[in-house]
Amino acid sequence: MAQRRHHYETAFERLLRDRRIPYVAVDEARKALLPGGVRPRLSVGDGPERSLKSFDFVLYGEGSNLLAEVKGRRYLSPRSRPGPGRLESWVNAEDVDSLLTWQRLFGPEFAAAFVFVYWCVEQPPDGLFEDVFEHRGRWYALRVVMVEEYARLMRVRSRRWGTVHLDRASFDGASRPFASGAGLWASPEAPAFEPLGVVA
Repeated sequence: MAQRRHHYETAFERLLRDRRIPYVAVDEARKALLPGGVRPRLSVGDGPERSLKSFDFVLYGEGSNLLAEVKGRRYLSPRSRPGPGRLESWVNAEDVDSLLTWQRLFGPEFAAAFVFVYWCVEQPPDGLFEDVFEHRGRWYALRVVMVEEYARLMRVRSRRWGTVHLDRASFDGASRPFASGAGLWASPEAPAFEPLGVVA
């Protein structure tokens, strides 16, 4: 298993292994995703060019592959505080631009997605999430949003910090359980896969 910086990524990678989904964990420091080790640049509007931000995993399947960026967020259930629970969906606007660029570079057999991994302070009640798992004593829940759909629905959250988000109705409509898409990347009858490791 690749060395991950955040417990959200570690937990998600464990889930990939447990579900036998073939993947590559992308190491930002040593990636070589394009021929000749080319480092593509991102240019948005009239601003200066900058390095293209990396993502976390490439998931492989028959006819469909996912470029996945993990976004870890903490979820506090209504039992932990007054009022309804909230699913934060904010990302940096640069993340959206970079992932759409990666999707174009990889070609039509790849699609970019945000994988929101919610750390739940306690086991979520039945029916709240369709995709819940435990890792190292912590509970996690997953929701996935395809980046093209995110870009279509996103709103500015903070101009100062360069962040965008989806309102609750948009997030509810655009997000889906990871399990519902996992069949695109691995069959339940698929043999056990070992991860391909870190892209060197």
